[in-house]
Amino acid sequence: MYAIVEIAGQQFKVEKDQKLYVHRLQAEAGSDVEFDKVLLTDDGKQVKVGAPKVDGVKVTAKVLSHLKDDTVIVFKKKRRKGFIKRNGHRQFLTQIQIQDIK
Repeated sequence: MYAIVEIAGQQFKVEKDQKLYVHRLQAEAGSDVEFDKVLLTDDGKQVKVGAPKVDGVKVTAKVLSHLKDDTVIVFKKKRRKGFIKRNGHRQFLTQIQIQDIK
């Protein structure tokens, strides 16, 4: 069984016991979070598509840790003008583990 869930503005295909990284959530490490914006579910026999979300279905997950992603270098250059700009960015992430799709 899998579901497509919107978490922190992004859509993810999730299954039970799956670990994934999402944008930083406002939850303590070790706590449980519940996502009710489920867009699609599939149990192997029947596919339910929401308009815009499937009613009565929730996905519960456990927050494992908060961390920062690898550095992404933003480099800009205009040729023959002497303009060079270099910048870096590290995104804040949360690692979660899907516990159940109800």
